[in-house]
Amino acid sequence: MNIFRIKKQLRRRWRRWRRAIWTIGGCGLVTMMTWLGLMLSNQMEQLMAKEPIALETLGIIREAAIGAGKETDLESAWIEQLNQSRQRRTVHLNKIYACGEESSVLGALSPDEVIEIYRSNPGWQGSIDAQGDVWFEQQINELSETCRSNGYFGIDQQGNLSLFDGPPDKEKVLKTFFQLDVETMESSLPPDVLLHLHQGIRIQDLDEYNSVLSTFSEFAAMPARKVMQQKDE
Repeated sequence: MNIFRIKKQLRRRWRRWRRAIWTIGGCGLVTMMTWLGLMLSNQMEQLMAKEPIALETLGIIREAAIGAGKETDLESAWIEQLNQSRQRRTVHLNKIYACGEESSVLGALSPDEVIEIYRSNPGWQGSIDAQGDVWFEQQINELSETCRSNGYFGIDQQGNLSLFDGPPDKEKVLKTFFQLDVETMESSLPPDVLLHLHQGIRIQDLDEYNSVLSTFSEFAAMPARKVMQQKDE
């Protein structure tokens, strides 16, 4: 009998010890997970703090690559094409204004000269056409000389708001914007405003250009208005 009692007592003690072991182990696991979470959080903060340095390094790499006559994968492959033949190419500059475009020829230049121009003008976009000529494109938020000297807003024969080189009756359209709801305009605007639009509204600076576009965009036909709203979004 004494042996059976001893065995029962040992089993009870073992159950108590096992519960204690599981409890201690569970607490230890929770503590370890908490510690790991704090470590990961600190590492993420360090990585985020280093991000500007990484971006700055990327800029230095790009600058060094351009200085060596090579481009990174972030740039267009046209530089690689330029360097493959090492031949002189005719180089064009296309200036794209808010109103109008102007093109000029910079000359027949070597690849090194082309790359130097590209490096000196980071806002320009470069490409090579099917004939092998190099084209630089420059975006300018201003009116071209043609628009400043002879630009008129008016209505073309299809009822579109258009920009003309000279008065609309000369029909030299520079740019077409959108279809106008003429009936709504006639019922909403004074007759002299409509007459002015038909005869041509002279523009000489960017503020006048944007003002006319903003005013008559309220009378864009529904399909054109939807397209304009999508662009604004």
